Amino acid sequence: MKASVLLKSSLLTSLFVISSCATTKYSEDISKNNYSNLEAGKMYVVKMKDGSKNQKMLFRNVDGDNLIGTAGKKDSTEVIIPKSNVASVRDSRKARITAGAVVIGAAGVAALVLSSSRAD
Repeated sequence: MKASVLLKSSLLTSLFVISSCATTKYSEDISKNNYSNLEAGKMYVVKMKDGSKNQKMLFRNVDGDNLIGTAGKKDSTEVIIPKSNVASVRDSRKARITAGAVVIGAAGVAALVLSSSRAD
């Protein structure tokens, strides 16, 4: 009985982890990259190809070979990132929601395992 509950709980946990992929990766060939899935007014974390620090930005638009936005909702400093330097773009809101779902799911699985171990 315990093995089947642990198996089910680990399967459920792995399902939450797999569903947490909220990153869009971009290739070396800039012409193949489609930035149309980025929405204006949303916060994104941009990972750079050159290994420099990740850049948070409130996305505004794409202008030629650059992504344009501001440093934050309250900080109006303009941020311009060349498309050629973008390795991946992550929607920080989706990542937070998924992390919360994983925590809630793990708590549920722990409660399930605990209640089944007391039933024996």
